[in-house]
This record gives sequence, C-alpha cells and structure tokens, in this order.
Amino acid sequence: MSDLGVLLPFLMFAIVMTGTPGPNNLMVLMSGARVGVLRTMPLVCGIALGIGLQLAIVGSGLGSAFERIPGFHTALSVVGAAYILWLAWAIANSGPLQMQVDPKPPMGLISGAAFQWINPKAWALSISVAATYIPPENHFLNLCIAAVILAAISVPCVGVWALGGLTFRRWLGRPRIASAFNVSMAVILVVATMPAVLNLSI
Repeated sequence: MSDLGVLLPFLMFAIVMTGTPGPNNLMVLMSGARVGVLRTMPLVCGIALGIGLQLAIVGSGLGSAFERIPGFHTALSVVGAAYILWLAWAIANSGPLQMQVDPKPPMGLISGAAFQWINPKAWALSISVAATYIPPENHFLNLCIAAVILAAISVPCVGVWALGGLTFRRWLGRPRIASAFNVSMAVILVVATMPAVLNLSI
C-alpha cells in the first residue's frame, strides 16, 4: 500500500463506500437521531471493527488463492469492479431516505461488528478491496495495512451519520436533494474504482 497510485484510489473508495447510504449508516442515522451521538459510538466502533476484521479474513483466503491460481487476481478484480459499477447505479437510483421509528435500543460494539457478516454492502466492500486494491506481492502485509486503514476511515465516515442524524433525516427525505446527493456519491464511487481497473496487468 506504499504506492500512491493504489493508496489514493483505495482511500477514495473506502471513504465513499463507508460514507454513502447503506445498512450500517441507516442504523447509525436512526440511532443518532433517537439517542444521540455518544450512545451511538459503540455501534460506530463495532461497525469499524467488523469491517476491518472482515477484510482481513476474506482477504487472507483470497491471498492463498491468488498464489495457486494464475490470473485469478485479475479476474476477481474485474468482477469486483463490475459489481461496484452496479452498486454505483443502485446508489444513484436509491431515492430519498425512508426513516421509521424503531423503539429498540441501539446496537452495541459486538452487535455492530457481527452485523457485517450479514451486511451485503460490507461483503461487497471486503471482496472488492481484497480483489482490486491489494497487490499480490506482500499480500498479507498490505492486507493488514488496508484493514487498519479501512477501520480507521470507517469511524468518522460512519460516525458523521450519528452526528447529523436529525439533519440527514430532514433533508435527504426530500427527493431533489436526495437525488443530487446519491448521483454525486455514485460518480465519486466510479471515479475511485476505475483507476485500479485500468492499471490491471492482464
């Protein structure tokens, strides 16, 4: 991860993927609006921990496959990029946020971490990062660095949804504002993904 040509696109990708609407951020948004930022922070930290661990575990398995199967890294990179393009389309067309009252207390650290294993967006994030942004050389070291960076980035990118819970609920419930926001995030997501795909060694 010392190559800026890989690191900078990875950082952009991580910020967009963890900061755009999804199951994690909607949970944090609702929790922040309902119980405030401080009581929501265990959930935010749990999400960050879960995302980092998931990337490390998923990436470790992929690393051994990269060594045994020639061309697997390139093939999986293309598949991951294709999925991200589909995800960008889905984000652009996701519409305004729909908030519902949830009387249950917010999830905590352990629940937030465990939730990542049933969160489709977290799986897409882990697989795409492992396949697209982790070089085959020194795979395990680069994977650990990426997992730590991803977890660190997740705290502010997810936590801001708690800080702005009431504001996001009010403004992103309006179709025009939500549409502009979603399209902007989709464009940034594509811009973050394409450089890594174009630099693949096929």
